[in-house]
Parts: sequence; structure tokens; C-alpha cells
Amino acid sequence: MVSIIDLVNSIIWSKALIFMCLAAGLYFTLRTGFMQVRGFVEMVRLTVGGQKSDAGVSSFQALAMSMAGRIGIGNIAGVATAIAFGGPGAVFWMWVMGFLGASTSFVECTLAQIYKVKDAEGRYRGGPAYYIEKALGVKWYALLFAISTIVATGFLMPGVQANAIADSVVNACLGTSLCGPLDGQWLGLPERDALKLGIGIVVALLLAVIIFGGVKRIANFAEVVVPFMAIGYILMALAVMALNAERVPGMFGLIFSSAFGTHAAFGAMLGLAVEWGVKRGIYANEAGQGTGPHAAAAAEVSHPAKQGYVQAFAIYFDTMMVCTATAFLILATGMYNVQAPDGGAALHSGLVGVEAGAGYAQAAVESVLPGWGSGFVAVAMFFFAFTTIMAYYYMSETNLSYIDGDRRRPLLVLLLRLGILVMVVFGAFHNASQAWALGDIGVGLMAWLNIIAILILHKPAMLALRDYERQKKLGLDPTFDPQSLGIKNADFWRGRILEKQRSE
Repeated sequence: MVSIIDLVNSIIWSKALIFMCLAAGLYFTLRTGFMQVRGFVEMVRLTVGGQKSDAGVSSFQALAMSMAGRIGIGNIAGVATAIAFGGPGAVFWMWVMGFLGASTSFVECTLAQIYKVKDAEGRYRGGPAYYIEKALGVKWYALLFAISTIVATGFLMPGVQANAIADSVVNACLGTSLCGPLDGQWLGLPERDALKLGIGIVVALLLAVIIFGGVKRIANFAEVVVPFMAIGYILMALAVMALNAERVPGMFGLIFSSAFGTHAAFGAMLGLAVEWGVKRGIYANEAGQGTGPHAAAAAEVSHPAKQGYVQAFAIYFDTMMVCTATAFLILATGMYNVQAPDGGAALHSGLVGVEAGAGYAQAAVESVLPGWGSGFVAVAMFFFAFTTIMAYYYMSETNLSYIDGDRRRPLLVLLLRLGILVMVVFGAFHNASQAWALGDIGVGLMAWLNIIAILILHKPAMLALRDYERQKKLGLDPTFDPQSLGIKNADFWRGRILEKQRSE
């Protein structure tokens, strides 16, 4: 079974998917006329503005909800892994993927807004399953995406994130008066596993408080916590860089020379730098995977392109700031290893015996702030992973709502909530390797289905972008009329126009 899972995983996450993501990002960048560059000021303006309603959340809350899913353990452990197996040059290719991915995010999130609906409780719902059915008209395709999303984000990946929280907390307190050596038994379990079980229970209880409050509570929590956790982490990275200021110029030189194969030690890793940089860039910012559109559809906006702009900015923030913060922490301190392409002796051994992952970041902060590094990164890992689990729940609930025809079925929602809580506790103290592999299959399948869909269906997003820009040039606050643009099945927006006409 393990070999079958690994085989399927290697097929789904093959170089073909990496090429598809890069090609889609480049294509959408050209089709939108580099909107992520010329529209940057508009992105920032729309991010801090917006309004909310009984049916939808504000643009900023939708951004925070999507960022909760994007900013996870991949932003720490994933970046470290990219450097370990792709060399420092992988950081540059993560930046490239982030830049191109901004346009991909614009397209998928604008589509989510165009084809959003109201569920039985009057809340906005949307995402790839909705626009695949409404714009493509292929129900089985939409159902396959929805099922893949529920399995991956509802039952597999939450346990992986909880395991990362438990591991980081245990590693931070090992050898201290809080944990000691953890080599005994407690409640019939090894002390380390018992501690991780306790951490999983605490995380599950905290998560229950949030998800049983519904979408609005998720949005309110994300609005406060996500900016706080991201900015705190970035400030710590800047502090570490300031304390290693003399190494910063060399660090940039290392990144660029490694990225183009001209570095003496890492020159032979050009292909791996591209592969790992793009792969981890995709995994961290999730552009094209179909995760961000779920939160984007929940926003209350007057025009779909507004949320498209906001979600394009989310990619910048995730890759250019949070992932870069991790890379700078690690590279500026030299606390990393780089595996040789042939599997031989490491090309760089800054942390002998330490596996690629969050341990690199912990060691980096510890090297300049002794006694603080492991604990600080453990706290960051907790917030990053916890908010990701929260976002996973929202994605799985949205797809459950889609499958159920957006009817009010509280029993199904309750079972989903209980299932996620059980997986959080279970995943916290069990080995997460197979959960990772199974989750990767689910997320990879989501990415394949969504990227193919948006490459076919991107025309309505392009029409929305041109319409938004046209109205902005006229000095208007853009509003959306799908019928005037020839966009069909945008039932929510057409209904809003008819309702307005009746009221007048």
C-alpha cells in the first residue's frame, strides 16, 4: 500500500504539474498585461478597504481567510526543504513562481466571485466546484474536485498540520524544566507521544471554539491573527538579518549565482533549484491549487475583479514576504544543509544531523538569540498551522455544501466538524509521513483539476478585468453586469441587478 501511495504521489506531483503551474502563470501574466505589476497600487488599496454584509465578509477578511490557508508549515519547513534539496538558488525560483502565481490567483479568485451563490443560510459560497459546473457545465468534473477537496483538506491535511505543531512544541521544550528528556512512559504511551497527544487535544478544543462559530467567526479570527502572526515572523527575520548584516550582500549573491548555475559549489544544481523552488513555491502560495477561491467567493464586493486584485496581493505577501523571511533567516546565519545531487556528501553542512524542516529556522534564530530560537519558531509554527487547519475546515465545508446542493444539513456539517477534530488529535501524535503522502495526492489532484479548468474558463475573468479597468478610467466605482459582458450563468450577479431594478 505504501509503495502504491508513493507511486501515485510521484505521478500526480510530477514535473508535468510543475510545468503546468509555471506555464499557466506565464500565460495569465501575459493575458492580463502584467496586472500584478501595473495593478499593484490597486491591490493594496482594495486590500485595506471593502465592506461586509450579512451574506459576505469584507475583502480584508476574505484575504485573511485565504492567507490562513496559504501561510502554513510550508512557509517554514517547505522553504527549508527547498534549500536543502535545491540549494540557495531555489529561493529565486520561489520568487518567480510567486510573481507569476499572482496572475493565476487573480483569474481563479475572480472566477469564484463571478459564479458564487448564496447557500440556504444566506451566506456566499463559491470555489472551483461552482465555476467548473456553471461555466464548464461538467457536473462530474465539479464533483470530483469537491470530493478531492473534502478528503484532502477535511480528513488528511489537518492531522499533518497538527503533527507539525506538536513536533515543534516538543522540540522547543526538550531538555528544559518543562519537558526534560521525555524518555519514560505516561498513560501507557512514551512520554513524547503522550505530550503530543495532549497538545493535539488542546489544539482540537481551540479549533472547535472557532469552527463551531461558523464562517463569520472564522473570518473575524483570521482578520486579527493572520496579520499579527505574519508580521511578527517577518520582523524576527529582519532582526536576525540586522544582527548578521555583514552576511546579507553575500547571501543575495549566493541566491542569484545558485539560481543560474554559476556558483562554484551549487552550479550543478540548476535543474534542482528550479524544480524545488517552483514546487515549494506552488505548495506555499497555493496559486492554481484552487484553495484561495473558496475564501475569495465569500467577500462582499461590487465587482468580482476587486477580490481578484486582493487575492493576487495575497501571493505577493505569502511568497515575497513570509517565505522570503524564512529563507533569509536560514541563509543569513548559514544554518542549513544542501544535499549533493548525486546523493553523496552534502555540499553545505551548517547543521550536521538535522533533518530539513523547521529545525533550520529554529537553529537560525537560536544562533543569534540563544534561548529564544526554538520557542519563537514553535510559536510561529503553531499559529501558521492552526490557522491553516481553520482554513482547511472552511474549504471542506464549502465543498460539502456544494455536493449537498447548498441546502441546510446541520448533521453533515456536524460530522465534518467532528471528523476534523478527531483527525487533529489523531495526527498530532501519530507518524505523519503517510498522511502527508495521501494529503499530497488530494491537493495535487485539486491542482490538476483546477489549473485545467481555469485555462479553459479564464475568458470571463479577462472580461471582468477589462470591464473593471474601463470603469475605473471613467472615474466610477466599478459594478458588475455579467449580461452586458456576455457572461452566462452568473446567477447571483444577475439576480442582484434585477433586485435593484425592482426596488427602483
